[in-house]
Amino acid sequence: MRPVRSELRSRIFLAALAVTTVALLFVTLTMVGGIEPGARLRLVLVAAVALALSGVVAAVVSRAIAASVAARAAAIVEVARRYAQGELARPHADYGDDELGVAARAMDTAVQELGRRLNELRRDRARMEAILGSMVEGVLVVDEEGKVQLVNEAARRMLRLEQDALGRAYVEAIRHPGIVEQLDRARDGRQPDGLEFAPARDPGRTLVARVAPVVAAGRGAVLVLHDITDLKRADQVRRDFVANVSHELRTPLTAIKGYAEALIDEPDDAEARQRFLEIIHRHSTRMERLVKDLLRLARLDAGQEVLELAACDVENVVGGIIGDFEQTIAAKSLDVASRVAPEARTLVADPSKLHDVLRNLIENAVNYTPDRGGIEVEAALVDGAYQIVVRDTGPGIPPEDLGRVFERFYRVDKSRGRPGGTGLGLAIVRHLVELMAGEVRVENRASGGAMFTVRLPTRRPE
Repeated sequence: MRPVRSELRSRIFLAALAVTTVALLFVTLTMVGGIEPGARLRLVLVAAVALALSGVVAAVVSRAIAASVAARAAAIVEVARRYAQGELARPHADYGDDELGVAARAMDTAVQELGRRLNELRRDRARMEAILGSMVEGVLVVDEEGKVQLVNEAARRMLRLEQDALGRAYVEAIRHPGIVEQLDRARDGRQPDGLEFAPARDPGRTLVARVAPVVAAGRGAVLVLHDITDLKRADQVRRDFVANVSHELRTPLTAIKGYAEALIDEPDDAEARQRFLEIIHRHSTRMERLVKDLLRLARLDAGQEVLELAACDVENVVGGIIGDFEQTIAAKSLDVASRVAPEARTLVADPSKLHDVLRNLIENAVNYTPDRGGIEVEAALVDGAYQIVVRDTGPGIPPEDLGRVFERFYRVDKSRGRPGGTGLGLAIVRHLVELMAGEVRVENRASGGAMFTVRLPTRRPE
């Protein structure tokens, strides 16, 4: 600031001194012509003294004017320094009404307008980052120089990008040749097709990459990643479901057709006709049960099953189900034990749905338990919930299949596969238990066999 102040003060001083000198010279020259020589010398001396005094006055005046202007200039420089540091609050300084003040106020107005626009840009960027951060789709933007300009967390996770991916060339940051090729095509102005791929480090997932060129701000590109793993899995489940239903229906239909043709070819053999009719009846019953189970699963999926709560006598329900399988139990010499704790004898639940759950579990245990094996059914209150446990001494379930036994048509080891079943019983059990706000789980017993545990909430009877 000092060189500027000195130069300003010097200019004001020289201007004032020049004006005073010219004025004195003009006065002296106009008066010196009609004066005596002695008086003329005195006039020159007086003019010299006046000139010296004018220089002093010019110096004082120039210093005062320069100090005022320099103070205002210093205030403007201080405000500009605050603006440069990001403090854009409007100052309360008085710049004056001259040209310097007008220029300073114009600078303030321009800076305030720039600050407003910067705030809008910050808000827009924060909004954009919030939107991109909450998206499940991955988004990556490449600028015209081929560098990664923007990437959200989903894309970083899907492509396993490093933290320093921003600002790097996409050829270095993205280690997938297919995506790199798609970005190359987009930056060349072409519209690439979608790419379906599995990440190298996570082959169990399926991603779809779509790239679009961006020409508004240079030759860039936008990459959008969709995780379709769940869709693929759902589609596979659907395909398996259709295949399983077709298989389950084809087997009895083939038998029914074959024995019906045999009846047509040999109508006079009464004994064969009776045997064939029994087989046809058995297979048609199996088909009827499969269709009923499919329709019930469809109702459960659609939320069309409603709860009708009532007080259930669990001991009677379990006893009645065991009685239904009395012939099979006697034929296999099974030891079936039922223990219901006194405080757990009554449960408020949907009687028909509770019956279906226990019937499926007990039927599984009866069918999978070998001859002279044992089955246990227990009901008790455990940790504030109603718990029913069904144990058997069968072959158990392979560990890799424990998490899938409640899937539709899922078959575990052949030792637990049985003819006549629809493969939908445990899926129905899971849906019914969840409908009653409970949970069901399965595990293998240390001594051998499987153990199904159903936990239901305790409700007070109305």
